[in-house]
Amino acid sequence: MKNSTERWRDEIVSLLPRLRRFAFALTTSSTDADDLLQATVEKALMKYQQFESGTDLDKWLFRICKNTWIDEIRSRQVRGPVVDPIDYKSELQIDGEKILINKLQLAEVNNAMKSLQDEQRMILAMVVIEGYSYKEVSVMLNIPIGTVMSRLSRARIAVIKEINDGKTKLFNPANEDFRGFGREDK
Repeated sequence: MKNSTERWRDEIVSLLPRLRRFAFALTTSSTDADDLLQATVEKALMKYQQFESGTDLDKWLFRICKNTWIDEIRSRQVRGPVVDPIDYKSELQIDGEKILINKLQLAEVNNAMKSLQDEQRMILAMVVIEGYSYKEVSVMLNIPIGTVMSRLSRARIAVIKEINDGKTKLFNPANEDFRGFGREDK
């Protein structure tokens, strides 16, 4: 039978994919996302004694991740820009029309996400990618629910505009794929 520390660590491991997606949404770089994920997990493991029973572990980890990224941004402003030695676009692509179209669409969305302000990108990732409700995001980020709603709305509009200005109608409101793009249905 596992003790509480082992169960807690197992829960962290089960949350790693979601935490990695969130880290990528914040950083827009796979290398930075991996570094941020590692730093987040290290901090969580070191602060195990500070974790309060009854607190949602995922919300606690997301907050650590967000705060760690903010600290990293501040330190980069002092150190200067970081060059990513591996360009994700240089990877080999598998043949196939559907795979190619999906990669192009993902690249368009990633570029549109990169153009967002950090606060908008963070909220868009939490609601659209991770599936949190507006209220949950409000609690996690310690901001009013109205602020979550307005930032999400501005983020959706900016992403759609960015993609449509690129002459792609990927997120046309008449398109079925558009339905549910960050809408609160809970």
